[in-house]
Amino acid sequence: MFITFEGIDFSGKSTQVELLYKYLLKKGSKVEIIREPGGTEISEIVRTILLDKSHNKMTMEAEIFLFSASRAQLVREKIRPYLKKGIYVILDRFHDSTIAYQGFGRGIPLDSVVHINKLAIGETIPDLTFFLDIQVKEADRRKKLHNREELDRIEVSSSEFYEKVRKGYLYLAEHESRFRVLDGTLKEEDIHKKIIEELVLYEH
Repeated sequence: MFITFEGIDFSGKSTQVELLYKYLLKKGSKVEIIREPGGTEISEIVRTILLDKSHNKMTMEAEIFLFSASRAQLVREKIRPYLKKGIYVILDRFHDSTIAYQGFGRGIPLDSVVHINKLAIGETIPDLTFFLDIQVKEADRRKKLHNREELDRIEVSSSEFYEKVRKGYLYLAEHESRFRVLDGTLKEEDIHKKIIEELVLYEH
C-alpha cells in the first residue's frame, strides 16, 4: 500500500507516520518511510534549496517546479520500485501538499498545479491519505514552542497563508475519496487508533 500523511505544518504528521511505521513492522510487514521533499540524493539537494530561509526571493513558480522535480525523482527512484516489491510506502507529504500550498496558498491556478502534478507522478496515486486537521491558531501555538531559528522557509509563513492552505486541504478532503480527515488536536494515541481502524477497513 501507498499511504500519505497531509496537513498544515505542526499538525502532528511526523508523529503519526512513526507510529504507523512501528505498527506495520510489528505486524511483520515490509515498510519504508520517505519524507517530502527529499528521499533520494537528488531530492535531498532540492530540499535544502527549498527550505533554506535565506532563499526568500524564490518565486512561487520556481517553488512549485522544485517541489515537483524532487517528487518526480522520488517516484521513479524509490516509490514505484518499493511498491512493485510489495513494500508499504509511507510518505510525510506528497502531491496534495502542492495543491494546498502552491495552489491555494500561493495562488497558482489549480489547473496548472494539477498538470504539473500529473507530469511529476503519473499514475502513482496514494491508496489512503490521512489529513490531520488543526486550526491555524493551534498551529501557531505549537509553532511558538519551537526555536524560530530552527523553522524552515515554509514554516515561517504567515497565519493568513496557512488559512488558505487549510482551505485547500478541506477542499481536497471533499473531492478525494482516499482522504480520511482526522482531528489533529486529539491525543496522539487516539489519532493512531483511528488510523489503524481506517487501515483495517480499507484492507478488508
